[in-house]
Amino acid sequence: MKPLLLMQTGDAPQDVQHELGNFDQMFLQQGNIAAERVQIVHLPAGETLLPPENYCGVVITGSPAMVTEQLPWSEQAAEWLRQAMRIRLPIFGVCYGHQLLAHALGGTVGYRPQGMEVGTLEIELLPPAGSDKRLAILPPRFKANLIHSQSVLMPPPGAEVLARSQQDAYQILRYGDSALTTQFHPEFDGKAMQHYFSWLSQKDPANREAYLLKQQQVSDTPFSQMLLQGFVVSLGAQRIITSNRY
Repeated sequence: MKPLLLMQTGDAPQDVQHELGNFDQMFLQQGNIAAERVQIVHLPAGETLLPPENYCGVVITGSPAMVTEQLPWSEQAAEWLRQAMRIRLPIFGVCYGHQLLAHALGGTVGYRPQGMEVGTLEIELLPPAGSDKRLAILPPRFKANLIHSQSVLMPPPGAEVLARSQQDAYQILRYGDSALTTQFHPEFDGKAMQHYFSWLSQKDPANREAYLLKQQQVSDTPFSQMLLQGFVVSLGAQRIITSNRY
């Protein structure tokens, strides 16, 4: 059976890694992904992707890098994603992955005019979401965890917009039946956001009070997590949890 590719495009801050592990571990945990079914490829470290047909699907992580930097590993990943789209490989992109696929297919990515969008915020499904069975588990409005300075500013041709937030018009993009991407982070639970706000308050002391106020409002986001887990289940890559009860 082909492995699920976890395309790792960066690393969490050291303070966050110390408490929760790196992005790959967050996806394995929150996505309920079986470790033996996944191949993790860390692109910034120079690790190499096999051709798309070697995988049953791909999950693309977030990153502290910016898509607009057009780093060599990122542009190589964009070409790989164009190939993956041609063979209709199942794709689930998150944050940087959401932006990278849009960039790869001709969309526009850039810094948000409003500045960083961060916190546990409300996501609103749009009417086209009603025709997507992958989103059937979601209510019309649900909470998700976000932290990003760049966004998709213009989706590529053929992309359908399925959800928005108050600050970002393109929170979920659909590319036919094979690819779905989210600007929000289904792999971040409330604890992860707590640590991110602590990290931000140390990194940007001028805005410490604002970050600490938002930190008090973070929570787990089970509906966004279910979206990631649903993708994993569709590929048969989930952990099988057995019970000790008889």
